[in-house]
Amino acid sequence: MEAFSDGVFAIAITLLVLQIGVEVGADDHLLKSLADQWPSYMAYLISFSTIGAVWIKHTVITEYLESTTPVLIRLNLLLLMVVSFLPFPTGLVAEHINLHDAERVATTVYGMNLLLASSLLGALWRYAARSRLIRADATDAEVTALSKQLVPSLAGYVVMLVVGLFVPLLAVVGYLAIAVYIILPLRAIWPREPRS
Repeated sequence: MEAFSDGVFAIAITLLVLQIGVEVGADDHLLKSLADQWPSYMAYLISFSTIGAVWIKHTVITEYLESTTPVLIRLNLLLLMVVSFLPFPTGLVAEHINLHDAERVATTVYGMNLLLASSLLGALWRYAARSRLIRADATDAEVTALSKQLVPSLAGYVVMLVVGLFVPLLAVVGYLAIAVYIILPLRAIWPREPRS
C-alpha cells in the first residue's frame, strides 16, 4: 500500500510542472512572458507543498500501521484519487486567478479538492486508530499528537473556501500557509524508530 501510494504521490507532484509554460512565439519578449506566468508558479508552489504535506502525513500514518484491512486500502485509494486530481484545479487557478468571476470558481474548486484530500487523510487515520491497526509500541501521546495535527488543516481549508468567495487571491495564499504549517511541525510526531 505504501509503495503504490508513494508512486501516485510522485506522479501527481510531477504532473504539476506541466501546467507551466510560455506562449509560442515569445522569443522577442521571453522575460516578460516568464514574468506573466506568476500565477502558474504560485499554483505550482502551493500544489507541490500541499501534495508534499499530504505525502508526509501519509508516510507518518503508514509508519504507525501494524496491519491493513480492505476498508483501509479503499480509503487510501480514494485519497490517492483526490491527490492525483489536483493538477487539474491547479491549472484552473493558474489560468483564471486574474479573471474576476472565474477566479472565484477556480479557487473554490481548488479549495474543495484540498479539503477533500485533508478529510480523507483524517478518515484514514481515524479508521486505523478505531480498528486497532496501529503498532502496539505507539504511545497514546504519539497517537493523540498525530490526531491533533490532522484537525487544523480541515478548519483552515473551510475558512479559506469562504475567504475565496470574496478575495480569491488571499485564499490561494492561505492554502500555501496551511501547507507550510502542515509540513513544518510533523517532525515532532514521527515514529521514534522507523521500521526496516
